[in-house]
Amino acid sequence: MSERWSNYRPAFWIATSTAVVLMAVVVVLWLRLTRESAVSPQDPHSNKAIQMGDSAAAEGEMKSDMRDTPLAPIQLTPQRMQSIGVVLGNVESKAVNSELRFYGNVQPDERRQAYVQTRFSGWIRKVYADATGNFVGKGQPLFTIYSPDLVATEQEYLLAKKNSQALQASRVNGVASGASSLLGAARERLLQWQVSPEEIEKLDQTGKPITDVTVYSPVSGHITEKKALPNMYVQPETMLYTITDFSNVWVMAQIFQSDAGKIKPGDPAEVTLDAYPGRIFKGRVDYILPQLDIGTRTLPVRLVFSNPGLKLRPGMYVNVRARQPLGRQLVIPASAAFHSGTRNLVFVYAGEGSIEPREVVLGLQVGDEFVVAKGLKAGEQIVTSANFLIDSEAQLQAAAGAFVPLPLGAGQAAVMNAVPEAKANVELTTDPDPPHKGGNVVRVKLSGQDGRAISGATVTVTFYMAAMPAMGMAAMKTVISTSDRGNGGYEGKGDLGSGGTWQVTVRAQLNGQIIANKQLTLNATGGM
Repeated sequence: MSERWSNYRPAFWIATSTAVVLMAVVVVLWLRLTRESAVSPQDPHSNKAIQMGDSAAAEGEMKSDMRDTPLAPIQLTPQRMQSIGVVLGNVESKAVNSELRFYGNVQPDERRQAYVQTRFSGWIRKVYADATGNFVGKGQPLFTIYSPDLVATEQEYLLAKKNSQALQASRVNGVASGASSLLGAARERLLQWQVSPEEIEKLDQTGKPITDVTVYSPVSGHITEKKALPNMYVQPETMLYTITDFSNVWVMAQIFQSDAGKIKPGDPAEVTLDAYPGRIFKGRVDYILPQLDIGTRTLPVRLVFSNPGLKLRPGMYVNVRARQPLGRQLVIPASAAFHSGTRNLVFVYAGEGSIEPREVVLGLQVGDEFVVAKGLKAGEQIVTSANFLIDSEAQLQAAAGAFVPLPLGAGQAAVMNAVPEAKANVELTTDPDPPHKGGNVVRVKLSGQDGRAISGATVTVTFYMAAMPAMGMAAMKTVISTSDRGNGGYEGKGDLGSGGTWQVTVRAQLNGQIIANKQLTLNATGGM
């Protein structure tokens, strides 16, 4: 028995230990659930809700901070402007033409097409215009036709003419005039059947019905459709020829919905195509069709062009350029406009390194320029490059509270919160050096231009770090107020929420006047 017990003793202790551990885990879980229920007996997920609320509030605060970050003027040294690539331009007032480029296809002008039909039935005898594409002049014979109905009408006409001649000498009241009326009616019927005056004159001369009547072209142009054939029986609804005048053509094109306001009927237009390098065809916008193509979000536009030498042939693919005169407008280079969220900004250069972000209202883009509807004046200098860097600098400085407006009369652009001449020298040190994430001591030394210490001033040191949305970090700002330690020394304590690069502004004020405003960059150690 003792020997058997010795064999099972290890298994017994392992099972006992496992049971004790499981019991301990169950007790811990029970205590935690009891504590959570005590916090919120009606909602077991209250802690989770609170945490989610805090997260949403923090995210909302970060977005609000980023959205409400204002812009402020900045002051750059010539070296700094050169290093970031600042280029200056001017706001100009000049005559502007809106230019729109798109593509189109040449098509016949439907208003210059004629259709040849007969107004009576019959059989075609001889065809003169016998090939599609041939050119025919107005009045040129197309074909001859025999029509029994037409022959009967001709006989009626000849009989009416004979009776009219015979009754001209009648003294019976109304007989002569009645005969003349019948002759006129018979002649008018022939004209309504489109029998030419030449055919009627021939009928008068011969006195015999013309069995084969010749049909002539009503216009000059090219035959684009032909159905007339010898011995073919035709009726009034049969379309025998389509004759098109190509001296003017249409260009049918599609423009995007966003360009609908940049073009109107009557605007001049030009066409170029690869078949004739260097040649430009002049025309105009004829009509903008009302129906938008929902699939492509484009609007059909019809343009009219003269076609000397028939160079523009139906089906050709052409390049179109339409222009709309806009009169004299204020314009800026397109590179000068900076799109910041819902705002359009232009950075105005006020001289001596002072740059003012200004919100503007932009009009149409014309080539490489924007029309400015509001916010600028002709002749002002503006920044045309490095706008992104300047915008970032303006947001940093504004959020750090490093600027105050100039007095009235100092010009349109307010510069950095600094007096024209520095009234105090500033030396900043930190403990530890460099600063780190967490608590730090800052020390400021103020001295005048003559080197004497300045005491009794109000000195603040502002640390600012811009938001980093990609890393989920909101903007951070720490303002440290210092106390006067005597002999021009000032000291204060503050916490930095993260390591990294901080924008630091040291501001000193004495007797209501700012005597120093120094900006610098410090790198703090420690993690994010």
